[in-house]
Amino acid sequence: MKRTMNDVHQHGNCAVAATAEIMATKWTPLIVHDLSEGPRRFMQLEHACPGISPRTLSERLDMLERQGVIARRSYPESPPRVEYELTGKGRALLPIIREMRKFGRSWMIPEPPKRSRSTARA
Repeated sequence: MKRTMNDVHQHGNCAVAATAEIMATKWTPLIVHDLSEGPRRFMQLEHACPGISPRTLSERLDMLERQGVIARRSYPESPPRVEYELTGKGRALLPIIREMRKFGRSWMIPEPPKRSRSTARA
């Protein structure tokens, strides 16, 4: 019996669908992108994603940790310090993030208008 693409998606054997489960949720690519710079604390991630609610950020971080994309590190300090960082699996997503940035720059972000010589002198 011939398998269709729909069969593959329904049975969880599709690599694209499995990756989309992680990357297609709102804010997740931005969180992964910010963590590419190194470990971050919750408030740093919150400031890097203007408009995200603390609850949503917490949910995304929990999901990414369950998926093995990030690691949560607690330090026994007072006050307690918690940092999040990408795992090897998370770093493997960075080429996707770079391609998303490239696509966005090429196709989604309008180019600034070119300045003519007369407006450049004004």
